[in-house]
Amino acid sequence: MKLLNPLEQMFLDDGIKKGIKQGLAQGRQEGLAQGLEQGRVEGAVVLLERLLTQRFGPLPQTVHKRLDKASLEQLEAWSDALVAAQSLRQVFR
Repeated sequence: MKLLNPLEQMFLDDGIKKGIKQGLAQGRQEGLAQGLEQGRVEGAVVLLERLLTQRFGPLPQTVHKRLDKASLEQLEAWSDALVAAQSLRQVFR
């Protein structure tokens, strides 16, 4: 194994530091994006639970579980369905 001269070692160390810095920045960005998405989903769940309760009364536990497992897209579809639904069952068709 060849030993690095001081100049090569300096470039290697600099490259490692830059790589670590880029990795941390990317990790923060991805974490922030995931946190924002999770916040949107949680907000949609709370709002839909509130609207469903106001319209149809206390919700069964199965509905709470279904909402907690839903994607943002599914929550939005159920929110749209709520406008015309005459029953809780119609919301989740």
